This record gives sequence, C-alpha cells and structure tokens, in this order.
Amino acid sequence: MSPLSAAFLQMEDEQPGTSLAISSIAVFAGPVPGQEQFRATLAGRLPLIPRYRQKARQVPLDLGPPVWVDAPDFNLDYHLRRTALPAPGGDRELATLMGRIMSARLDRDRPLWEYWLVEGLAGGRWALISKIHHCMVDGIAGTDLYRVVLDPTPKPGPGVPDDWQPKPEPSTAELTLLVARDLATLPWQTTRALAGTVRHPRTLGRLARDAVRGGVAASTALVPTRASSLTGELSAERRYAFARSSVADVTTVRHALAGTFNDVVMAAVTAGFRALLQSRGEQPTRHLIRSLVPVSLRAPGEESIRDNRVSAMLAELPVEIADPVERLAAVRALFDRLKAEREAEAGEVLLRVAGHEPFLAIAPGVRLTWHLPQRSITTVTTDVPGPRQPLYALGRRCVEMIPYVPIAARVRVGVSMLTYAGRLAFGITGDYDTAADVWTLARGIETGMAELVAAARRDGQPAAPTGQPAAGQPAAPGGRRTAGGSRNTSSR
Repeated sequence: MSPLSAAFLQMEDEQPGTSLAISSIAVFAGPVPGQEQFRATLAGRLPLIPRYRQKARQVPLDLGPPVWVDAPDFNLDYHLRRTALPAPGGDRELATLMGRIMSARLDRDRPLWEYWLVEGLAGGRWALISKIHHCMVDGIAGTDLYRVVLDPTPKPGPGVPDDWQPKPEPSTAELTLLVARDLATLPWQTTRALAGTVRHPRTLGRLARDAVRGGVAASTALVPTRASSLTGELSAERRYAFARSSVADVTTVRHALAGTFNDVVMAAVTAGFRALLQSRGEQPTRHLIRSLVPVSLRAPGEESIRDNRVSAMLAELPVEIADPVERLAAVRALFDRLKAEREAEAGEVLLRVAGHEPFLAIAPGVRLTWHLPQRSITTVTTDVPGPRQPLYALGRRCVEMIPYVPIAARVRVGVSMLTYAGRLAFGITGDYDTAADVWTLARGIETGMAELVAAARRDGQPAAPTGQPAAGQPAAPGGRRTAGGSRNTSSR
C-alpha cells in the first residue's frame, strides 16, 4: 500500500467515529433485479477486481505500510446488501439512507467494500450504492469500477471464468520478516531511483523548481482560516444531500463567459457556500473558506489502477462576491494562479519522496498530523469525470450517478462533483450534528449554476437542452456526453 493510501487508514485510527469510505449512487430505470441475479452478476466480475477479495493487514509496529492479503473466509453475500426506501422514495429519502450507510465504518477484518441495492425509488426506479474505502481507490479509480461492474450496452455481458483460491494469510512473524527484507533493500531501490532521475537533469531541475514554487504557495496552509460554523468537532454520523445540473449548462457558461469546466462548477459551489453562510447569519468574507481541491496525478489510461494517485491544491473560494459573473471571473483567476504556482506538483514530489522513505520513519508524523486539530482547511471540493456513455445493469439503464466524499479533521461539509452521460451531480456531505442544512447548500449550488446560465444567455449564447429535473424530482433517461477529463481534473 502506498503511503498516501495508508494515510487514510491512519486517519481513521486517530479520529474515532470517522469513516473514510468514498461512495456514489447509481440510479437505474426498469424493474429491480432479484437478489440471485444481483449476486450472479457481481460474482461474474470479481476476477476483474482482485482487491475485492483482499483485506488490509496492518504491519507490526508500523515497520511498513499496510499490505493487501487474500481474505481466506471471503463471503460475497456479506458485501451485497439490500434495502428499500420508505414512501414516497424521493431524493430526501434516498439522501437520508445514504447518510446512514456512510456513517458506519467498514469492517477492517474483511475486504473494505459494500454494495447496497436499494428498492422503492420514485418512478419505479432502483439504485446501487457502492461503498469503498479510500485506501483502495481514489475518485477516478472508484468511478472506473462502474465500467467493470456494469455493461456498455443493454445486453448483459458474460461472467468471467473464476478459479480463485485464497493464498494462505501470512502469520505476524512471516509478515514481519517480509517487511524487514523490504527495509533491507530499500536503500538500493532508492539509490537506483535517484540514479534514474539524475540521468535526466532537465527533469530533475523541473521537479526541483516546481517543488520549491509549489511548496512556497502551499505554505498558506500554515495560516489558520477565519473561524466559522463550517469547521469544528464532528459527530460519528453524516447527513447527505445532492444537487443536479448538466454538462450542457456548463458548456453554455464556458462558451459565453470563458473558463474551464472546473471553473464553472467551482463558481456554482462558491455560490452555494455563500448562500449557506448567509442562511446561518454569517457574513461571507474573504479568506473564510479554504478548500482542499484534489488533483489527479494519473496519466491517460491509468484510470483502472486501483490505488490513490492524487495531489491537492488549496483554494480560497471568493464567497464575498455577490455577482455571479464576477464570482466566476474570480474563481477562474484563482485556479489560473494555483496552477501557475505548481502547488499540486509540489505535492506530487512529496509523495514520490515518501514512497522511497522507510514507512517507520514517516508513520509517526502522519499519525500525529491526523491527531492534531487542523484549522487551515474549511472544506473539500472534488471534481471527477465519470463515464461519458450510458451504462447498464442486467439490461436496465443507469440514468444518473451521484457522488459522495467523506469528511474528517474538523471539516463539517464537503462537496463532490461527478459527470455521467451528459449529467452533472453535486453530492454534499455534512456532519449530522452541525450541518442539518445540507439541502440549503444543495439549493444554493443549483441557484448559482442557474444564475451563470442566465448570464451566459444574456450574452447571446443559445440555450442548450438539458433535460435535467429540479432537486427533489426523479431524473429522466438521456443526456449528452461529458466534457473531456484530463490529468489534472481541475483543468477540464
């Protein structure tokens, strides 16, 4: 396990009650499948996802990062859950269920994932909630799993032949010896990696330059943000809400007002936070909301690698700006500056270095960091490009996907964004005790997007058909393809 993936387990260890599973809801039209159908479909895909039959094993004394070992008593039925929404089966009922499911930690003694089949959605629909620990995948790798579990056409694909037999689980003594061997060879591996880098002096110089520039920019994280109700102690339970828009609406805004895909959606999120603060009687001022913005480090074609390959930028959202067009311009300038300062690249270099350091040397510092109450980040906002084409489960079409991002470390509200087949969904995670108004943020995001679309159309951009329902209404099938993703998800 990489140091970054291990850090998500360490955060859970140091923050009791925190669950660091990521998730999403896939909503389907058509009759709900029977449990045996559901089970047979998943069983036929298991050989394509080896990690689903492995569990994380801690190494004694943190001599090395946790390792993945086969689960000798793997039971697929344990991981496949089934439930139903109470009437009327609308967005509120679905969101309440999501909050409850995501409040519970995954069992560390088993493979760290669950699938929940949810019956009783309005309009004869049903849903599949995927819950996977962050130590297994990041947002892009997690979303790519849908391409494995689901089908690209209404015709169900055949199952994959399966002759899996679990390898014997190593004893504590065997595991310790294996880690000791790795520690003994680590200096040689590090020397070889450094030699490879030195043979490319231009690359080395660029990495060093980017690391210095990005490190200076990231030093703002040492400065605490202004106090607000958005940070503080967390309960063990979560609330959840979501908002909807479309790729067509984002494209309308981009063509008329300029900016990247991420600029537009982040401007809408900024509007949502402004509305949330005002509803709480707090003044939206500068330097009030600093967001952790994950940045993908994956090269094209690496989406199916099941691990974490992300860095991050720290963005102070301009919630003080009331005008939607001016707010978008400020967001665009903000992210242009962050990209120029190479903050994400500095994080990438740090992760590379950590990968060549003895885990025993870095683990105590990481655990201490998670134990201390941070006051530098107000929220997390993550934007993930999902499948562009519709996907199917047992011939039933997936009509929308809605993301979930975990919160921890005094961050009481987080926002995730996911595109799917022309649709755009915003998932809002909130602390149960201190963020009962997550739907206020959801409505604020939709209002912020609507204001941008209206401004774009006033500038002469023709209206684009969206086919998107308002919050609280069932989604209809259809939609357009999403905007293209990129290595840096903040620049799509």
